Formats: sequence, structure tokens, C-alpha cells
Amino acid sequence: MMLKRVSIENIDKMEAIVALEERDFDVIVVGGGCAGAAAAYVAAKKGKSVLLIERGEHPGAKNMTGGRLYAHSLRKLLDTYADGEVAWEDIPFERKITHERIALMDPSSNFTIDFTSKELGKDGHDSYSVLRSRFDQWLADMAESAGAEIISGIPVESLLRKEGSVCGVRAGEDEITAHVVIDAEGTNSLLAERDLGIPRLEPHQVAVGIKHVYELSPEQIEDRFLLPEGEGAAMLFVGDCTHGVVGGGFVYTNADTISLGLVATVSELEKSDTTIYQALADFEKHPAVAPLIRGAQLVEHSGHLVPEGGYDCVPHYIFDGALLAGDTMRLVMNLGYQIRGMDFAIASGQFAAETACEAIDRGDLSATGLASYQAKLEESFVLSDLKTFRKWPSVMEKWGRLFSEYPSMVAAIFNALFVVDGRPQVKLVKRIWPIIRRMKPLKMANEIRKALAAL
Repeated sequence: MMLKRVSIENIDKMEAIVALEERDFDVIVVGGGCAGAAAAYVAAKKGKSVLLIERGEHPGAKNMTGGRLYAHSLRKLLDTYADGEVAWEDIPFERKITHERIALMDPSSNFTIDFTSKELGKDGHDSYSVLRSRFDQWLADMAESAGAEIISGIPVESLLRKEGSVCGVRAGEDEITAHVVIDAEGTNSLLAERDLGIPRLEPHQVAVGIKHVYELSPEQIEDRFLLPEGEGAAMLFVGDCTHGVVGGGFVYTNADTISLGLVATVSELEKSDTTIYQALADFEKHPAVAPLIRGAQLVEHSGHLVPEGGYDCVPHYIFDGALLAGDTMRLVMNLGYQIRGMDFAIASGQFAAETACEAIDRGDLSATGLASYQAKLEESFVLSDLKTFRKWPSVMEKWGRLFSEYPSMVAAIFNALFVVDGRPQVKLVKRIWPIIRRMKPLKMANEIRKALAAL
């Protein structure tokens, strides 16, 4: 398929970029996920000619990472560019998350903290479960309605360069030129690694995620998760769900399905005597999980890679003629009680597009001309939050007892609290102290101190 060269008809626009040679597009975006679709939408809204290239059959077709979207960055995007065109209730969210649950799990027991609050549902505080195949398609449709062109089903094989600067892409048999290329192709970014020289993630910096989606009626979901009609819950698990491997489990309630899965660090899985598939099978049989999916039909199975190195694994992301965004830039934060990525992706896509448009208008496509991208990221929550918690990935990686001995300790303590077997009971402290003593209290205090300092 050959693409026609896009001419510039607006005189003011021509004068603004008179120093730039004509290209097929102002901006090419590689990848149709949250970051890529947001970037294409913003650039099109700012009057640029935009091409979004997605290797899947359509944006979202291969993105199975659906979980939870903290909505603040999407609100900012739409408040800035949508001009009231989008009704919030028309966005394809699944459920507003109003119930938070964090669980410590050993092989036969589960200790859960269940928290609900009106604060969780307030505008600006709100978050939603999403299925990315639907959500990404909607955001890409927004970009297309704004004027972006979308080509699906074609992988980008390499970046084009002219005098050392990125000037477009090679996709299939076509060479397509652009003033700026935004790479938002995802975690396993071979394009960025090969053509831009970003380092490959180390095994301890990346996790493998595996997910099942089960179909249930809305009423069954609300009954099983004790939810008001239409509301949703997010559950995060630590411990035996990954058979003691660094990682965790998750359950998100959707409109009429449940997303359930595991994430585990690749380096730890390499040393483990289990597989992520076996761990998921056992997780689904656990007495705390099995009732949630009883009688449910499995409708989707998927896997993906997740960058989990935090701030210290963010690569160089500004190049002559090119920017990185979203998972390609490794913008994911897993704090154990909070997992974020989609809000980072949307914000970085917006900032990348704004920076690209400003550079085009100035006629400076060099890394220096695109340097304001760094300031936008650092002044926002994106790099600020990652920097605040930059020590946590290292602390979590070295805290192996959190995923094995801590859940067992908690189970033993609460068995001591609640089990009544007819034998005379001793005072509570005499029942609990031996359990804590086996955990080496000084070591435990030091582990908790380091965790609190990192958080």
C-alpha cells in the first residue's frame, strides 16, 4: 500500500515551518495503546498531519493488559482538547472502583484489608476498571475523529534517518517520512532498542503478567464482591499466589466479567521451581479466589511483559526527531498496594505530542528542540512520582520474606486469635509472641523500616 504525500495548504502553517522540508506527515506515532492514541489525538487537535501505525488488527486488538485506569490524566487530556465533545458517561469504562482490597495469602488462608470510601469515587480521585481492547479502540477513534490517519495490521520494521536525525519509518514496503516520530509501541520495544539504542530491560526490571477474564452477570459480580449496583472493586494479593516469587495477584471487576491474574518478576521465575501458568492455576483454586469465579466461563487468556524497574530503568527518551512515551519509556509504578501505568501513558503521550508540535512550529526537530518534553514530564506527576518511589523496586526485590514468611505469620497470628478448640486458653500475648519470635523481630523491624523509608 502506497501513501500519498500530504501537502500543506494552510499558509500560516507553511510560514511557521518554512525552514523544514516537506514530509509525508508532521507526526508519526508508532503504537495504538494509551500513549500512542493520546499522542495522535493531541497532535491532530493541534492541527498537525498525523499517522498512527498499529501492528494489531486495530488499536487495542493485541493489548490485553486491561486493569485499572486512574482517571486524572484522561480528565486533563479531555478538559484541554475535547472542547466539551465527550460525555464522561460515554467513555467505555467497566466499573468505577470504590472498594480497595489488599490480601496476604498463604497456601490455605487469606488475610484481607477491605477499604471503601466516598473519596475514592470523587471526580479527580476516581479510577475505573477497563478492558483495553475496548478502551484503546475508543481513544484511537477519538484521534481519528480529530483528523489523524490510522493504519492497522502493519508492523514498523525500522526508523528512517537523514543526517543522523529520525525522519520517518519503514513499514512493510513503504518508507513514510515525518518531522517527528513518537515511539509508543510498548514494553518489548525492539524498534527503540535497535534503532535508538535504549538498553534492553534486565530480568529483574521486567515482570511477566498472565491474565484470565471470566464472564459473570453484573448481579453475580455485585453479590460476590459485596458491591453497590454499578460499582467495582480492585483486589491485590501478595504471597502464595506467586508461590513465594516476587510479584502478586490481582482481581478487577468489570461490567460483566472479572479480570484475574498474576505478575511475577522474570529473574525470580528463572530461579523458581514453579511456572507462572501453574501459579495461576493454583491461585484460581485457592479458597479465597475459587468462590469468586465459581461457575464462571473463561472468555479470554493473555500474557504480557511489564516494566517494573521504576525511575531507574527509564531510558534516554529524547532523540533528534524522535520521542518515547508510555511503556516504551517504561513508565510503570508497582507499589504493591497501587499499580499505575495507564495514567502515566496518557500523560506522556499528551506531553510528547505537545512537544513535537511546538518543535515543528519552531522549525527545530533536534533533541535540543524537543528538550521541553523532559521539563513537562518532570514538572508533572509522571517523573515526580517515579522519582519519589525510586527505591521501592529494589527494596521489594530483596524482600523475599514478604512473599513467603509474612503471609504465613499473619495466618498463624489470626488462627491464634480466632480458633477455639475447647482447650484452656493462655493470654493472647503468650500465643502471639512465639509466632513473631520465629520471624526474628529485629530483622523484621529492619525490613519494615526500609520499606517505609522507600514508600
